[in-house]
Amino acid sequence: MYKNHVNVKRVRHLLLAVASIGTLLALYAFEIEPRLLVVRRDSIAIENFPPLRVALISDIHAGSPFIDDDKLRRIVTLTNAEHPDLILILGDSVIQGVTGGKFMPPEHAAEILGNLRARYGVVGVLGNHDGWLNATRVKAAYERAGIPTLVNETHTLAIGGRRLTLVGLADLMTGDPDLTLAETAPVPMIVMTHNPDVFPRLSNRATLTVAGHTHGGQVWLPFFGRLRVPSKYGQRYALGHVVEHGKHLYVTSGIGTSIIPIRFCVVPEIRLLDVREASRAPHLSPATPTAATP
Repeated sequence: MYKNHVNVKRVRHLLLAVASIGTLLALYAFEIEPRLLVVRRDSIAIENFPPLRVALISDIHAGSPFIDDDKLRRIVTLTNAEHPDLILILGDSVIQGVTGGKFMPPEHAAEILGNLRARYGVVGVLGNHDGWLNATRVKAAYERAGIPTLVNETHTLAIGGRRLTLVGLADLMTGDPDLTLAETAPVPMIVMTHNPDVFPRLSNRATLTVAGHTHGGQVWLPFFGRLRVPSKYGQRYALGHVVEHGKHLYVTSGIGTSIIPIRFCVVPEIRLLDVREASRAPHLSPATPTAATP
């Protein structure tokens, strides 16, 4: 009888400990991590590419939980403090229908983000949420704030006496991305797209593609990985640097949240990417993703 009583007591203590840990993890995932904002740094080497420090900002979802005016100003302050050569905004600046969120007009968000500064400027593209709201309105708002927003358009930069082409594609879900631009635009180029699913369909001339959209899955769990990645390729293009057939892709996990305001082991980020010139690219398998921080 005494032994059974002790065993029941131990089970209760164990269940209490498990419940406490679960509560703390839920508190962290719903209230702490989504509030964070870090600058993560990475570097990649690409043949015949001018050395460039690029800040990638994506999926701001202004108006979603934890993304208010103060957070937008913090994005500006942290990014500018890194003195990037180029800032690329990769879509989904707005949000609709997120629990706990409040709609923020794109004109208001763009006015704050118009304070971003980089040596060669700030350029953006649109995402699916931008399209669901009104692509024309969002594009106009950012361009009035001094941020060219490319929808199947190109933008040429002169960098140290060399030319770099930015190719901005329409969003895959709400627009019609003109993939032929990557076949005709001068190289080297950076292809800007919100959704990384266009990457396998791009010409091999597409030197570097940068994207967001996935949020890194928003939740990463040991042994299970990223629970939900909005991509028909699953976790293949979820986050970080991928090289396929000599083409480079870099995906940032972005800043805001959508559907459910949760992040776990996928801290909101501004991704600072140092691209250096490689005199000779190493031999790579057809698909070589590099390790990325969850």
